Amino acid sequence: MQLLLDSAIIEEARQAAEWGWVKSATTNPTLLAQSGLPPAQTLKELGSLLPGHIFYQLTGENLADMRLEAAKAFDILGSQLVLKIPATPLGLQAAAQLSAEYTCAVTSIFTPAQAMVAHCAGARYALYYHNRAKRLLPAGQGERLAAELVKVLEGTGSEVVAASLKSPAEIVEARMAGVGMLSAKFDVLALLPRSDFSDQAVKDFKATGTGLLN
Repeated sequence: MQLLLDSAIIEEARQAAEWGWVKSATTNPTLLAQSGLPPAQTLKELGSLLPGHIFYQLTGENLADMRLEAAKAFDILGSQLVLKIPATPLGLQAAAQLSAEYTCAVTSIFTPAQAMVAHCAGARYALYYHNRAKRLLPAGQGERLAAELVKVLEGTGSEVVAASLKSPAEIVEARMAGVGMLSAKFDVLALLPRSDFSDQAVKDFKATGTGLLN
């Protein structure tokens, strides 16, 4: 299981790296626009802070531009790069071509059929939006989507990635459905280790106990 930072803000990546349990980051064009730095500099700094994968989403509007953009991203990130490619007919065609050279993730998946095509196009990852699917798809479909994606990709070598996780409860929800890679905003990830009961237990031990530093 992996927890990923969904952000292109360098200070958030720096703090997440210090936690020690976040090693990769997902970005998209909107997040890169929020970083305050040129995209190339943002990607370079993310790659230097986090040892794992950095997901970069292609913005090219044709296959030639996507191939050029992929090469530029690889020059910056090398083996850390995961190309995010939208689940459109053009995007899936691009994935089929680029997956021979780069690690690819097909993103914005909203149906199991799209995930199946993504796998057949060579994508290593199939990324869906957990909260958005629950809000936009007909009643019940969004709630079932995570488990259905996991089921159709079972045994294929392609992995499901959950993004648009708006709370710790949704992270747990996606994991309970079998998703092994879970990407969330910094503020949501920061809530995961917290429990008032844990804090109280520590206070109780401090009040009544002793240790090597006392």
